[in-house]
Amino acid sequence: MLLGCRHIIRLTCCLSFYSSLGVAANSSITDDTAQSLGTSVELVSDIDGFNTAESPAFSVKKWGVAIGMRRADIPFAVSDISEDTAVYDILPLIRFENDYGFIKGLEGGVHLWKNPDHQVNVYSRFRFNDIPKEFQNEVKGQSFDFGLQYRYFDGQWEADIAVLSDNYKRVYGYTRAQYAWRYESWSLTPFTELKWKSADFNDHYYGFDQEQAGGGVSITGGVKGAYHVASNLHLIGQFGVTRLENDVYDLDVVEKNYQLESFLGIAFYPDPNKPFIRSSAKQKNDEYLRLAHGWATSSNIGDILKFQTERDPENNQMSSIFYGTQVADSLLSLPIDIYFTPGLVWHYSSDVQKDIAEAVLAIKAFYTFEFGPRWRLGIAEGLSYVSNITYIEGFELTGEDSKRGYENSSKLLNYLDFSVDVNVGDIFGSKALAQTWFGYSIHHRSGIFESSSVFGRIKGGSNYQTVYLQWHF
Repeated sequence: MLLGCRHIIRLTCCLSFYSSLGVAANSSITDDTAQSLGTSVELVSDIDGFNTAESPAFSVKKWGVAIGMRRADIPFAVSDISEDTAVYDILPLIRFENDYGFIKGLEGGVHLWKNPDHQVNVYSRFRFNDIPKEFQNEVKGQSFDFGLQYRYFDGQWEADIAVLSDNYKRVYGYTRAQYAWRYESWSLTPFTELKWKSADFNDHYYGFDQEQAGGGVSITGGVKGAYHVASNLHLIGQFGVTRLENDVYDLDVVEKNYQLESFLGIAFYPDPNKPFIRSSAKQKNDEYLRLAHGWATSSNIGDILKFQTERDPENNQMSSIFYGTQVADSLLSLPIDIYFTPGLVWHYSSDVQKDIAEAVLAIKAFYTFEFGPRWRLGIAEGLSYVSNITYIEGFELTGEDSKRGYENSSKLLNYLDFSVDVNVGDIFGSKALAQTWFGYSIHHRSGIFESSSVFGRIKGGSNYQTVYLQWHF
C-alpha cells in the first residue's frame, strides 16, 4: 500500500513541498551519499482561511504561499574540499489543508482516518542534503521519504509520531511535540523532536558506507515564529539546533556534534481581520475549470515576454486541466482574487520523448480590469512534479550537448504561470458566456537559479506557451 501511495502522492501533492501559518517544523536531512540532520521549513497557523455558506466541490480549509531563505550548518568535515561551512536554500512554500489531506511546508499527508483530536495519515516529508552546494547536484541526495504518521491535538498542543523509510528501505522515525502561543500580531511555537535512526540509515548517511555508526537517537529543539505585518502579509522565521548522537559524532567524516538551522521569509496568508466568506447571495462564481493546450519553446521567460520566442524544432506539446477554488478576494487590500489550483498535465509522446505525466499544486492570483471587455492578469506560484524529465528540460540541463551540463535534473521544480485572458461573454454580448474566459499563459518550471537543493541545485527548466478556456461556476 505504501509503495502505491508513494507515487500517487508525488504526482498529486508533491511536496514540497511546503505548510501551517508561521514557519518551520522538523524534517530529516539526508542524502544518498551523505546525511545531516536539521529541521524542515513548515508554515504554521490555526487561522481558518474562510467560512463557507456553500462549500465548493474541493473545499480548502487553510492556505498560504511563502518564500524565504534556509541556512543550515554542514556537520561534515569538508574543509579539504570546500570553503563552505553552511548551506543556503531559497524555499518557495505552499500551505494547504482540506478534509482529505494537508501540505505543511516540506511535509504532507493523506488522511486514512481522523476525528477532531486524532489523525492517521499516509505521510511524506523532505530530506535535505546539507553538504557543500557545489556537490549537491552530482550527489542527488535530496528526496521525499514516505511512511505512516499519527497526530494528536489538544488545544494549543500538538504531538505526532511517524515511521518512514527512504527509497532503499533505510528506516527512521521521529516523535515531535509543539505548543502554539499567540499574542496580538505575534505567534511563537516552541518545538522539540526525538529522531531515531536505524543502523542502515546512520551507516549510509553518516558513515558513507565506509564506517559504522549503528542505530541512534538525535534530539532537536527550537522555535518557530510569525508576525502579522498587515493584511495578508506576514514575516515568518525559525531557529533550531540538533544534537547528533555520540556514535555519529565519533565518525571520522563528522566534524560537528551540534547543527544549527534557521529560516527567514515572507508569507501571504488569509487576512485575520478580513476573512473570506462565501455567500449564496454573492454574484461571483468562485470555482473554475481550465482546459489548455501548449507548445514547448526553448526561449526563456524574458525572451517570451519580449515576443522573441523560438519554436521547439521537435514540436513537443502538452494539454492540461486545472481546477480552482477561491480562497480570498483581496491581497494587500487590493481587489485581487486568490485561488487554490491543482492541475494535471499530459506531455504527448514525440520523436524524442515518451508520454509524460505532470502534477501541479499552486496558488493563483487574478486582477480584473475593464478595457472594453473585462480582462484579467494572472500569476501563479507553486510546485510541479513530472513522472519523467521532458525532452525540452533534459536538452537544456543534462547531457554532454546540453546548455548547462548538469549531472542530474530534478522531477520536482518550482512552478510559475503567467496569464492574460478576456471575458468571452463581454466580447459576444452573451450572458450565457459571462463566466467563460479565453486566454494565453506561460507554463513554467525551473530550479530558481541554482538557489535551492530542493530542486536539485539547477538553473533553468522549461517553458510552454498555452491557450486556454476557463469556465467559472
